[in-house]
Amino acid sequence: MGYGVPVTEPTGRRERKKAQTRQSLADAALRLFLDRGYDQVGVKDVADAADVSVTTLFKYFPSKEALVFDQDDDIEAALVAAVRERAPGRSIPQALREHILLGQSRLAVHTADPRFAAFTRMVEDTPALRDHAHRMWTRHEAALARAIAAETGAPEGDVACAALARFALEARVLVRRHTDPRRAAEESFALLEHGWAALHPDG
Repeated sequence: MGYGVPVTEPTGRRERKKAQTRQSLADAALRLFLDRGYDQVGVKDVADAADVSVTTLFKYFPSKEALVFDQDDDIEAALVAAVRERAPGRSIPQALREHILLGQSRLAVHTADPRFAAFTRMVEDTPALRDHAHRMWTRHEAALARAIAAETGAPEGDVACAALARFALEARVLVRRHTDPRRAAEESFALLEHGWAALHPDG
């Protein structure tokens, strides 16, 4: 449900109303899924709980699985922005390391919420959600690789850019699971940094 992901506040009345509807749907879905179980809840149940039609629900979320990962687009946009908007002189691996550590610090705030553990178990125990999460991260990997290629002047599909994107996202998982997230991030990205510098000294 987007734990630990910063969300940009919408501007304008129409945008705020759309954001409120989207949030109401995501909140209703989380509540119902955790209370009844993911497989026991239909999209109509979620729409009814948020007081909207099923048609409206599908305008915001293309599938039932997408209700669980409601900040999917925000995650991808933030990853790309970390590369494109990094400070002058900061390498791409360094920028990604700091982005992942920032996300980890925000995530830590949610671990005290009992719903967080229940949410994690639900995703891990539901094949449809595990598959959706895998597809989601594959898509993020492709978007991140394109952003890295654009920043370094490499051709789209460049293997080194794809590898850095893949390893950076995998490092995020290692950091989240480690007892010392900062040390895990520094060691993981130091490895990426030195290998990356050999190929792209200006990136």
